[in-house]
Amino acid sequence: MRETIKNQAAENFSRARSKEVFQRIMYFLNTDRIKLLSLNDVKEILKPKSETYRGMQAVPISLIVGSEGRYRDFNKYFLPRSEHLRPRWERVDEARLSDITLPPIQLYEIGGVYFVRDGNHRVSVAKTQGVENVDAEVISLSTEISINPSMTVDDLRKALVVYEKKNFFEKTEFGKITGCSSLDFTMPGSYDIIYNHILVHKYFLNQKQSGEIPFDRAVLSWFDNVYRPITDIITKENLCGQFPGRTPSDLYVWIVKHWDLLKKKYGIHYSILDAVRDFGTKYGRRNFSALILSLAKGIFGKR
Repeated sequence: MRETIKNQAAENFSRARSKEVFQRIMYFLNTDRIKLLSLNDVKEILKPKSETYRGMQAVPISLIVGSEGRYRDFNKYFLPRSEHLRPRWERVDEARLSDITLPPIQLYEIGGVYFVRDGNHRVSVAKTQGVENVDAEVISLSTEISINPSMTVDDLRKALVVYEKKNFFEKTEFGKITGCSSLDFTMPGSYDIIYNHILVHKYFLNQKQSGEIPFDRAVLSWFDNVYRPITDIITKENLCGQFPGRTPSDLYVWIVKHWDLLKKKYGIHYSILDAVRDFGTKYGRRNFSALILSLAKGIFGKR
């Protein structure tokens, strides 16, 4: 009997590995779609501010989309990605086949989906056997972003940008004041930078006034006298063509930061046109990887 169970577990693992290899081949042109999400990556994007212990729950296994520490060992469907997982995987499956009750898994919940804190192999075995729900001890991490189980990390960033744009437009009434709805970004956190730019612009406007100017007037003044002239230069210089997939608003944020650095180096009279051209030369299509590296190192941080 025991030998039969061991053979069955070995066969089940081999079948799971074959499915993973087949899926890897199918998604070889779009590998992100088959990657298991990393909880640390998701936390870095969403920055949850608190956590709450939820206790024991029955969790739909279809909503378990990632892992805290073993996201490289399994794919999006929790199929094992390496032969070295076999011994432990088979032991878990043997326990299942022998009707041995295993401890509940431990999960983090964020945005309506779940990430494995402990029990990755148990989730993998359960998924391959068509189990619909698992008992789990759950800790919830706070966020206002809903996560769809099919999302990649890139999808999550896009969802966060959409959420940030909605909040920014509601908070500032930007569209109503300027008549512009195309203030669009590809990177989270950019709307906070724009809000700070407006506040700085308002501060300098106040220096020339006897009283405090209204916020809506500062928004319109910033848009007409700062943002639009710079993005007009960006368009005229065809800079977007050198940065595929990026918007004029993305380039505005990066170039203003770059301009600040150039003025510190060469003096305050360094022109925005020269800054735009220097930015294109330094970080354009052929050198775009240098910009990504600079962003990663925080050189183009918040203003």
